[in-house]
Parts: sequence; C-alpha cells; structure tokens
Amino acid sequence: MPETTTYPTRRLRGRATGLAVAATALALAAPVQATAVTHTAPAASAGPVSVLKYTAQERKEALAYWTPARMKAVGESVDLGPTGPKAKPWRGTTLKTVGRLFFVNANGADTWCTATAVKSANRSAVMTAAHCVRRGSSPANTNISMVFAPGYSKGRTPYGTFAVRSAATPRSWETDSTNDMSTLTVDADKTGKKLTDVVGGQPVAFNRPVGGTVSSFGYSATRPQLGEELLRCVGTAKKEHGTQGIPCDMSGGSSGGPWLADFNATTGKGVLVSVNSSLDSLTPTKMYGEVLGATAKKVYDRAQGL
Repeated sequence: MPETTTYPTRRLRGRATGLAVAATALALAAPVQATAVTHTAPAASAGPVSVLKYTAQERKEALAYWTPARMKAVGESVDLGPTGPKAKPWRGTTLKTVGRLFFVNANGADTWCTATAVKSANRSAVMTAAHCVRRGSSPANTNISMVFAPGYSKGRTPYGTFAVRSAATPRSWETDSTNDMSTLTVDADKTGKKLTDVVGGQPVAFNRPVGGTVSSFGYSATRPQLGEELLRCVGTAKKEHGTQGIPCDMSGGSSGGPWLADFNATTGKGVLVSVNSSLDSLTPTKMYGEVLGATAKKVYDRAQGL
C-alpha cells in the first residue's frame, strides 16, 4: 500500500516505497492475520483534524492480541537488508520514551512503526507518523489493534504496553496524503498509571527553524536487529521539498520515530522536531520528516485533550 507524495521520496510503509513504506513492507512479509476486530470510525467533519477512536472492548482485545511471542514473531518475518552504515544500534542510556507501535494494518497483517511519548496535558500523548495510523488519501483504510510498548528491546517491554484509545491525524493526510504526522492518546497501564508518569515525555517544538544536529531513532526492519533494537542516525537537518531531511538509511519499521534536536545522550532527553516519514530511494541515503507547523500543532492540541 504505497503512499502517494508530491516530492521524489519514498514512504516508510512498504517494500516498494521504502521507509514510510514500513507498514506495507512489513505487511507483505507478516504471515500472522488479525482477529476480527472492527473499530467505529467517527462521523465526517470539515475540521483540520481527523480522529479515530477505539472502544474499550477493542483496546482490551488489542492488549490480549499483542503477546510477547507475537511481537517477536512479526519482526522475525521481515528482512529489509543489512543495517547501516549510517544507522547505528543505540547503546546509550535507555530511551524510555521511544518504543515500538504494534498494530494490524488495513490488509489484516501484523506490523509495526516507531513512536514517542511526549509531554502533554493529559500525560498520555504519543507522536508518530500519520501513515502508521491510516492510509493516505483513503479515509476507509485505517489500522486497528494498536498498542505502544515504550522502551521495547529484544522482546522485553520493561515499562508495560499501552493500548491506543484514539489517533488524531491531519485531515489533509486523510484526503491528500500531506502532513505525515499523528498524535495518539493511550490508556493508563494496568496499574492505573498514565504513560508519561511512567516513562516521561519529550517536549515538542512547533514552527522551529529547520537546522542543527538531529538524532533520528527507529526500530528498523533491517538485519541483524529486525526491529528488536533501537537504531539511531545523526545528521544536520536541511530543508528540502517542503520538508526536512537528514542523512539516514533506516528502513521500514522506523516510520514515526522521533527526530530529537538538542539531544543529550546521557539523559536521553531532547526536543522532538519531526518524525520519520519517508526515504529518498529504495536504497536509502536520506530520511525526510515534516516541518511541524500550524497543522501539526492542531493535531497535537486535539490529542492532548482526548
């Protein structure tokens, strides 16, 4: 399910389209099919933000569906080539805020993206790419059974698993495949604690000038990690094709991963200025992410109020 785009890059959600191609690529290889779970789409609206909501029963089923064995199996079913040389395994302090976002895509296949816990009024917000939530320019094709596992590493979910109760995306993504970012709202964990009370949250910067050193993180489906370990690219962000780009060769599965400016490797803290969206080619050398402007701020504000 390749996404269309107005600039010469490749979405991270499919083998044929590279990074933002993650979902499609992973779906093509993932043999495990979803249980029959259907969520109710919200009524149509002319507003700038589109919101998907999942019922309490759907969220319960999602948590039951994503067992540790299933999480590990989905990675073992995909191989998008060797890791690097630009992407390196992250060996610094544990990034509790960054995790794998597991879901069942519109084709009924198990897959994943990367996502980040961010500071918010409801202490429950997670940022990722819009194409990790729904297919661009196709309002009916949405993903289900979505859970966030912060700090995921080699089959372990040290901070628990949080069911996604709502997903806000730009209306422009739903209709025109533009503004590839999303803010999710997750339930509290099984002990009743809210997400950022457990793992903290990265601050988000909107309308920040493009430039400076950025660290991009993601659970790329490249070997030998195959989504089991967090990878990192470091580069100087530059404006290009209406977005921003950095040198990076992560692939499918890293979609939605954070771009952290002012990153402190000792504390694991930075400022989120974008998320992994697309690649420059099937043999990637550059990663692209949206410049978070007014539309992204509206999405974020809507989600932190849900």
